[in-house]
Amino acid sequence: MKISGQKSHFLFPSEFNILFFIVFCLLIASFLGQYSAFNGEFDGFVQKHLMRIIVGLVIMLGMYFINFKIWSNFAYVFYAFTFVSLVIVDILGSIKLGAQRWIDLHFFTFQPSELMKLALILALARYYSVLSLLEIREPKNHISPLILTLLPSILVLKQPDLGTAGILFCVGLGMIFLSGFPLKIFGILIVTGLLLCPFGWFFLYDYQKKRILSFLDPNSDPLGAGYHVLQSKIAIGSGHLFGRGFLRGSQSKLNFLPEKNTDFIFTTMAEEIGFLGAFLIIFLFFALTIYFFWAASESRRPFPWLLCHGLGMLLFLHVFVNIAMVMGIVPAVGIPLPFLSYGGSSLITFMISCGLIMSALSYRRQHADV
Repeated sequence: MKISGQKSHFLFPSEFNILFFIVFCLLIASFLGQYSAFNGEFDGFVQKHLMRIIVGLVIMLGMYFINFKIWSNFAYVFYAFTFVSLVIVDILGSIKLGAQRWIDLHFFTFQPSELMKLALILALARYYSVLSLLEIREPKNHISPLILTLLPSILVLKQPDLGTAGILFCVGLGMIFLSGFPLKIFGILIVTGLLLCPFGWFFLYDYQKKRILSFLDPNSDPLGAGYHVLQSKIAIGSGHLFGRGFLRGSQSKLNFLPEKNTDFIFTTMAEEIGFLGAFLIIFLFFALTIYFFWAASESRRPFPWLLCHGLGMLLFLHVFVNIAMVMGIVPAVGIPLPFLSYGGSSLITFMISCGLIMSALSYRRQHADV
């Protein structure tokens, strides 16, 4: 993707036009998707989602005017705050749907595990940005990043939230690899981890085991663990090429499709807009991911380079896992679809990601040697 031009339009440079267009399209799709998921009623839930979209836009645009160095200077502080929040969740967290993942402050509820995704990326980018190439080649200097990755992953796994824990772990490992970790040793660690994966079976909850078994054979429990994926496949398939039409999705409107406004929002929309519409949504996510990685290629200093790559990996993993999950390609895990799924913590997290990308590009423009 070639993006050029430094001319400013109003308050923002023209290189942000593509980012604004993609995000705007996704947010419009998000509102329409939630409006449909709540049966075409502009009730409190849809109004709340619209308010979150507006707040997210304000945060994203506001971050453009914040000095980029602040993200580096306060990276560890943000990580510490978020980690403490995860500990609080483990002790006093609000329980919903059998999971203890939220902090309820009465006037709003937030999910620290979503913010930890950003905090981990910022902390790892900060850590590696001050190391020399010689120090990076030393395996011992990667112990701290591994600890920074493992500790929140374990806490999130206890909530239980296998999907988010997996995302944290994969993003952390990805950034450690990109930092310049010795390839041979990294390969050995990956192979060792894969060999140890079968032993992880004994640490899974019963419902997680059932999800994996239903993934291998969805028909083994069509009314239990395999119900979500089977109904999702039926809904996506019934959309055909052009879809059933807006507000006409039978699987979602008749409540055959569980979690139709959160983890399975893509299925809800695919049934109504068909293959072509679903492909357009996937294309928008693909373009946004490429934009994130392009922003990394424009950065010549370690911190913004690693930050943008980490945010790109985070976005890609979320989109891939969620869409693959609803299509039955990977086991069902609780991973929201960025921008589209109902939930303030996830939406704000990815709006902040876009704001960080804008901040990094702004810093690059102000310092030609970045």
